[in-house]
Amino acid sequence: MHEGPVDGGSGTDPQRWTQGWRHALMATGMLAYPFVTAAGVAQYSSGAGTVAGLLIVAAFCVCYLLTIVTRYRSWPPVRPLLGAMTVLFLAALPFARTQAFFLCAVVVSLAAIRLRRQAVPIVAAGAVSALLVPCAVRPWHAGLGWIQAIAIVFTALMLFSYAELADANRALLEARAEVARLASEAERARIARDLHDLLGHSLTVVTVKSNLARRLAATDSRRSLEEITEVEALSRQALADVRAAVSGYREVTLAGELARGRELLRASGVVADLPLAADMVGAAHQELFGWVVREGLTNIVRHAHAARCTVVLSASQVEIRDDGSGGPASFGNGLTGLRERVAAAGGSVEAGPLSPRGWRLRVSLGEEGTVP
Repeated sequence: MHEGPVDGGSGTDPQRWTQGWRHALMATGMLAYPFVTAAGVAQYSSGAGTVAGLLIVAAFCVCYLLTIVTRYRSWPPVRPLLGAMTVLFLAALPFARTQAFFLCAVVVSLAAIRLRRQAVPIVAAGAVSALLVPCAVRPWHAGLGWIQAIAIVFTALMLFSYAELADANRALLEARAEVARLASEAERARIARDLHDLLGHSLTVVTVKSNLARRLAATDSRRSLEEITEVEALSRQALADVRAAVSGYREVTLAGELARGRELLRASGVVADLPLAADMVGAAHQELFGWVVREGLTNIVRHAHAARCTVVLSASQVEIRDDGSGGPASFGNGLTGLRERVAAAGGSVEAGPLSPRGWRLRVSLGEEGTVP
């Protein structure tokens, strides 16, 4: 028997409590009862009776060891083994007398573990039999079998408690493994969402500024060079953002996204009506609103074909409007990821067309009241 791998000594292997050294120690300790019965055979029998009694005890030990094997595989079936052990216990009574009830303690304990709903009547029947049979069989010249009855009850309680503890530990370890799996999936989803938001915005800005630099190259080489320089800086920043997203240490601020968004809209030829400050938004919402502004403005530049964009802020709400022709197709995975972020913060997302044209994205986190 072996314990199996253990993670950092914490016992994270679900088999540790059912196939480890604890189980081996408990199983080996139970063999003391057949040895007590064998001593009873030597005490109360002689000649061929001793040999027969010892063979019965040996057969009982074989059946018991086979029940231990069933902890590792589905064969042999347990119930026939318990039946055989019961027969062997009864067969040992004429040879070991009262000491044979120590075999009964093993049978009752195993049966109580396997048939837990019937554990109480099984243990009670075994204890009562051990208590009364020695007194009822007059040739044995014995009184009530208190020691054997107590041994049956104590052993059954001990093994039953161990089995319950083993099951609880196994369930706990399986739950920990499931939590770890879900955490891993959540982390992968976070990285995918962050990379989409980060790269979608950054590549959009790089594309817009590169296009602007190309158009300026023939007429204004100085401005074209400035735009290309900014493209280089943006590319470096995008690389840093990607590394931060993967490592889980990205920093997105509302003020920073408003500043970058203003530059993005300018380069795209969109009139920007953006707040000059973000002080009205609490620190707890700054990062989330920064993601909203980034996603909203990026989609306007990429899809809306708008001439004007307006951002309205309050302590618990951010709204982004444009006058473009972009429709529901303007938002795909980005809006899905944004809904996940907002839902995690306990807020809501509204996105839809405006009349007669345009699109509105609104994220709310509580009370109303906008401050332009």
